[in-house]
Amino acid sequence: MKLIDENLYMEKVRDGLTQNLISKKEAGLMVGDLTEILNYHSDRYYNSDSPEISDMDYDRLMKSLILLEEAFPEYKKKDSPTVRVGGRALDKFDQYQHERPMLSLSNVFNNEEIRDFDRRVRGGLEPDNGQVNYVVETKIDGLSVGLTYEDGYLRVGATRGDGYIGENVTENIKTIASIPIKIDEKRKLVARGEVYISKSDFEAVNAYQEDHDLQTYANPRNLAAGSLRQLDPKLAAKRPLDIFIFNLENIDDLGIEKHSQSFDYMKSLGLKVNEEYKLCKDIEEVIDYIEYWTENRSSLPYEIDGMVIKVDSIAQREALGFTAKSPRWATAFKFPAERKKTKLLDIEVEVGRTGTITPTAILEPVRLAGTMVSRATLHNEDYIKERDIRIGDRVLVQKAGDIIPQVVEVSLDDRTGQEVIFDMPHECPACGQETVRLDGEAAVKCINISCPAQIRRGIIHFVSRDAMDIEGMGESIITSLLDKRVIKDIADLYYMDPDILVSLDRMGQKSVANLMASIEKSKSNDLWRLINGLGIRFVGVKGAKLLADACGSMDKIMAASEEDLIQIEEFGQIMSDSVVKFFHEDKNKLTVEKLRQAGLNMEVIEKEDQGITKVFEGMKIVLTGTLPSMKRNDAKVLIEERAGKATSSVSKSTSFVLAGEEAGSKLDKALSLGVKVIDEAKFMELVGCQSQEDVKAILEKI
Repeated sequence: MKLIDENLYMEKVRDGLTQNLISKKEAGLMVGDLTEILNYHSDRYYNSDSPEISDMDYDRLMKSLILLEEAFPEYKKKDSPTVRVGGRALDKFDQYQHERPMLSLSNVFNNEEIRDFDRRVRGGLEPDNGQVNYVVETKIDGLSVGLTYEDGYLRVGATRGDGYIGENVTENIKTIASIPIKIDEKRKLVARGEVYISKSDFEAVNAYQEDHDLQTYANPRNLAAGSLRQLDPKLAAKRPLDIFIFNLENIDDLGIEKHSQSFDYMKSLGLKVNEEYKLCKDIEEVIDYIEYWTENRSSLPYEIDGMVIKVDSIAQREALGFTAKSPRWATAFKFPAERKKTKLLDIEVEVGRTGTITPTAILEPVRLAGTMVSRATLHNEDYIKERDIRIGDRVLVQKAGDIIPQVVEVSLDDRTGQEVIFDMPHECPACGQETVRLDGEAAVKCINISCPAQIRRGIIHFVSRDAMDIEGMGESIITSLLDKRVIKDIADLYYMDPDILVSLDRMGQKSVANLMASIEKSKSNDLWRLINGLGIRFVGVKGAKLLADACGSMDKIMAASEEDLIQIEEFGQIMSDSVVKFFHEDKNKLTVEKLRQAGLNMEVIEKEDQGITKVFEGMKIVLTGTLPSMKRNDAKVLIEERAGKATSSVSKSTSFVLAGEEAGSKLDKALSLGVKVIDEAKFMELVGCQSQEDVKAILEKI
């Protein structure tokens, strides 16, 4: 590769374009040179890990090429490195049907289950199929995508979706520098990879977010997934996305006989593969390799959540075939919940909106399952006493479901005698009133209904998305409004003076106008949102909808007895008792009246007849997993509009299961019971039916 002076090249391009000194022929030659040079250096950096020029010099060359392509767009090549900076913003992603289904893997959780998998593999092969070798790979915790190359160029990059239909995110995929736009292979090639963000890049992004008072991200996977699904490719380009290619979906078309051989082939094309894989001659070698990474996964610069075991021979794979859900020749070992030892520095308590006082462990920061953890739940007084958790202890921390940090165990061997026994407060830390522990409950509570902490949490809940959905009313604003005595309860939100709001920190004229508009809009919400917003104990979104649909108005709800409410289907004794007690409180009745006077809707809004046929009437439908193009709540609305019932558990009476990505145990149970399972595409086909007979006819064919 010829060396050039990046500064001089940049100067020549800028001055030449400004003074109209670059001819069309010269521009074409310069674009060709720069494209070749930049692609070369990109390959050295991302695939060979041996850069030859600085990032600054690379950026100068890139800027030169951008200027030339803008002035002479006819010379922009298909493999131009400028695609990395992103193109025009999209209105939405188009759906993309995978030519070959991107199936999920079955899971194993211990050594015996790994051996069971091996027995099934060998039992599914004829004796003359030869020895079974396995390839074991680290399971990257990212977002699975499919890349399709035709005639040497990247044609489509799509998310996995439900395995059959994903989202076409090609323009965003092209911004990932480690993905080649052009490869030296004219045959069609379909590769599958995992888009991820490294631990260090994740921390850098979150540090930037914190410095600019922006929301931080929970873990690298969420950041990677959100970045890849930005409608504006320029935003995706700004995120440090990377990829590992781990499979050739059409390997049988390429004449490659073993999966282990495909890694060298992919590397020769410039596709980035993860070097942490091993070819194992038997299942015990597989187990040894998995045990190594179970202990050492934290040493990797990226997050992994397990290991993948694959039969190496492509011929053996073809002989084993697939189930409806996954290949028989591969499985995923899922790591047990990661535990880390750290020091418990202190125990703080927080008062929730119902008065429950929850203890929280303050920890020496420790990296756990992809994030830095400095706080963990201690649940309640009994949890602390049963485990003898003391301030100053060395404790083991894990994430429940890899989400919520919790202290699970005390390291008694590390005790020094200096640790301090913790007692739950006898007075509410927010209002000073005496705390109580009610019979039959583990929670210590403040029962002062005027407690400022409860009021604050109650208002936060009231304005939340699943309640009154008041945009722009964040926690900091609510705290400021309470501190300055602008509001005392939820009803006061509808009586605020805009002129006072303008004087608050970070509240300009425009933001105040937007907030007031959102508050005004919320007055027209359906009744169930208001019911949920009131924060009645044991009554969530589902209960609020049941209550609203059954009674029709706030007046009827307030007048209802326990006997009336318990007749509502799925509305049990506890919920009925809680509703009656809530509306017997004078303070709560006064709040409702203030809201009524402010103009809030107090009745169920009858939906206009849109000619929707009740094609799901009498059907019980379960939703599970992440759908490719819609939220599960949106799918639930479509079901309920057609008189179906969205239920949470799978049984023999379930009509069908709508399953998306990472469906989990509900999908497994449906398959074991023989319940019909459909994807989003098939669901939308059912939604479009004009009769229940048509729905049943489609389901019978599955």
